[in-house]
Amino acid sequence: MRGKSGRLGRPARRERFLGVRSAAGQVLFLQIVVAVVLIAAAVLALAFQARHDGERDARHRSLASAESFADAPGTLTALRAPDPATLQRHAEAAREGSGVDFVAVMAPDGTRLADSDPSLVGTRAEDVERAASGTPFTEIFQGDPDEAARAVVPVADADGTVVGLVSAGVSIDSVGDAVDRQLPVFLGAGGAALALATVSSALVSRRLRRQTHGLGPAEMTRMYEHHDAVLHAVREGVLIVGDDGRLTLANDEARRLLALPPDAEGRRVTDLGLTGDTAGLLASGRTVTDEVHLTGDRLLAVNTRRTRPHGGPSGTVVTLRDTTELRAVTGVAEVARERLTLLYEAGVRIGTTLDVVRTAEELTEVAVPRFADFVTVELLDPVLRGEEPTGAHSVMRRAAVSGVRTDHPLQPAGDLIRFDVPTTPMAAALDSGRAVLEADLTVAHGWRAQDPAGADVAVAYGIRSLVTVPLQARGVVVGMANFWRVTHSGRFEEEDLAFAEELAARAAVAIDNARRFTREHAMAVTLQRSLLPRVLPEQDALEIAYRYLPAQAGVGGDWFDVIPLPGARVALVVGDVVGHGLHAAATMGRLRTAVHNFSTLDLPPDELLGHLDELVSRIDEEETGDGAAGISGATCLYAIYDPVAGRCSMASAGHFAPAVALPDGSVALPDVPVFPPLGLGGGPFETYEVRLPEASSLVLYTDGLIEHRERDLDTGLRLLRETLADGPGRTPEETCRAVFGALLPPSRDDDVALLVARTRLLPEDRVADWDVPRDPSAVAPVRAACVRQLERWGLEEIGFSTELMLSELITNAIRYGSDPIHVRMLRDRSLICEVSDGSSTSPHLRRAATTDEGGRGLYLVSRFAGRWGTRYTPNGKVMWTEQSLTGGAPPADASALFDDAAW
Repeated sequence: MRGKSGRLGRPARRERFLGVRSAAGQVLFLQIVVAVVLIAAAVLALAFQARHDGERDARHRSLASAESFADAPGTLTALRAPDPATLQRHAEAAREGSGVDFVAVMAPDGTRLADSDPSLVGTRAEDVERAASGTPFTEIFQGDPDEAARAVVPVADADGTVVGLVSAGVSIDSVGDAVDRQLPVFLGAGGAALALATVSSALVSRRLRRQTHGLGPAEMTRMYEHHDAVLHAVREGVLIVGDDGRLTLANDEARRLLALPPDAEGRRVTDLGLTGDTAGLLASGRTVTDEVHLTGDRLLAVNTRRTRPHGGPSGTVVTLRDTTELRAVTGVAEVARERLTLLYEAGVRIGTTLDVVRTAEELTEVAVPRFADFVTVELLDPVLRGEEPTGAHSVMRRAAVSGVRTDHPLQPAGDLIRFDVPTTPMAAALDSGRAVLEADLTVAHGWRAQDPAGADVAVAYGIRSLVTVPLQARGVVVGMANFWRVTHSGRFEEEDLAFAEELAARAAVAIDNARRFTREHAMAVTLQRSLLPRVLPEQDALEIAYRYLPAQAGVGGDWFDVIPLPGARVALVVGDVVGHGLHAAATMGRLRTAVHNFSTLDLPPDELLGHLDELVSRIDEEETGDGAAGISGATCLYAIYDPVAGRCSMASAGHFAPAVALPDGSVALPDVPVFPPLGLGGGPFETYEVRLPEASSLVLYTDGLIEHRERDLDTGLRLLRETLADGPGRTPEETCRAVFGALLPPSRDDDVALLVARTRLLPEDRVADWDVPRDPSAVAPVRAACVRQLERWGLEEIGFSTELMLSELITNAIRYGSDPIHVRMLRDRSLICEVSDGSSTSPHLRRAATTDEGGRGLYLVSRFAGRWGTRYTPNGKVMWTEQSLTGGAPPADASALFDDAAW
């Protein structure tokens, strides 16, 4: 308020006027203003002086030129001649030789006889009477042709009679031109002087700014006032002693502690009546820290430092603290400080893991030996299992025990501990919910009542004092903590109860958090394992092994799958849902189910991922609209292996490309186009195809295998390639063991999924195919060739049903499809028959009426085939059937349809 309305108001207004806040800035501004004014005045004075000197020089030059021309021998002769025309030539020559602007020769009455300007010849000049009377003169002439410095000199004959006049002059413009030529020099000198003055002022202001720390006058005044107020208000004595031993400054506290006289400042410290040691220290200039001196009845802690390193005059700064009362409370303060430190460490060290038993062990490790010599922790059995604590609290299981020695008489971890007797301190603590103290166990008969024999052993060992505290979280008892001390450590006291309760409360919260995590983790693991494949499907295209490990800190959303497809093909799937917990596991199950459903449509990888991406987007819209968490960050890799052609086609939605280990030992990472994760609208996806030799290994994995906190992605991929390259010819199971042994991190923050598939090729003698002309008569030859092939494979039992189904499928392709038409039979675990054509029209199964002549063909196919269906290709479609190799009788209700079948 004083800065606005009091003594500091005027400086504030001056600061606004100057536009500069600091004192150094104001000095710089004023110095520059003064320099500008002085230099401007000097430049103007020099300019006026230069003009005056120029005019004077012009007068002298004009007079000298006029006198020289008048005294010339030919001038008088020319004036006496009847025709003075020669004067014009001489006047022009004199003007050019003398450097004046004009020369004129006139009669005594002023009539011009010759002039530098011929147009003026014959005119009469003004104001020449003085020269006509015989007196030469100079003047600044105002008239035609322009303003000039003019000199007029008479020309006299031998007897002194004036016979003519000579005038010479320099125009004022010429004088001004000379001044203008000098003006840049003046301005340059003035600018240089201004720059020099500015630099010097800036240097001075810079030094002043360092000395004033950039403060303004008002701030400096306020700072001095605050400094003075703080100096005398602080509860610590401050003295400044000069090098001459005289006291320069003393604050009020120093005067009180040392009982200094009012006129102490300026006197020598040895003359102030101080004790010899104190006076000698102040006068010596030595540097000390917390050196204790007795002054009167006070113990003063004295600190001295030299002032020279901090600027200002040389001397010594002395600070004084009264430690008389501090000594009395030092012990209590030290204990309190240690307890606060221990509580802080407890908050950091207890609960580092989400394991119930480990959290109990951390409580015992924190308290030993700084609070107790032995600590035991008992927990309820439901808490150890991750369940809600229920039932009686009289029976608990010892979860942890720690002590300064290992040969203690306390029961080990894992034993059941009972608190049946109500007189024990444990039962009293559970009943009241507060800590209970047994200061001397040798006389604690209630404690002995629970286990007299064990109590005698403990007392004989030296255990003398106990504090027992119930572990409570959310108002529910989860366990019990017992703190024990032996004889040489001293007994627990009442003030220890509050600390024990605070320590137990922090541990109880951590234990309850671990318990709840254990429950959720167990539920999530159970859910996840139920959603993952329990056994792999039987197929001959790939030899497969896998590994799956959930995260140690929480279940994630990684999954894998192996899905048999028509045509002896197999689909391999690996995916990852970002996040942990039940939601991630449930989301993984939904995505795995969706992939299974989409795979039944026999779609190529890019189309399947497109449908999956659309499904995830729709789920996100539905769930996030209700405030639930959507499926964010889900990745998926879908690959289809065809053992007939040896080709693998795959597509990725934000997932790592698989590693391919070839039989020769080389390892490659295919350049599979990676698109954004599912649900982000990253489609359309793109399919990548690669041909794999037989016995190649296709390795699919999730990021938890190759990347974690202690290893970056590039290092993980390098280790994976090196591990796969070290063992060509390994079985998939051996590859899984080698990869896990080399790359599995010591602590898993994420799920790890690994799927290794070694390729096989279907032998050529198990594949038969035929091209079929689009002619109904071609059905019979192809059908006969198929029957012969079945006989070569030893499958005569299923020849009739196969012949019937092929006839129907080939007939439908010829009648309703388009070229090219192709038939292929594969002998795998089952007999696979495929009829392909160039049409994308799919037939539909329907039940024909009794009066219909056709429409029963696909019904027969569905009855005789174990599985059948349609899949689309870039060039058309494929109708396929699968039959068991063991054969079997045709369905009883199908025989009546043979006569009505339309072929």
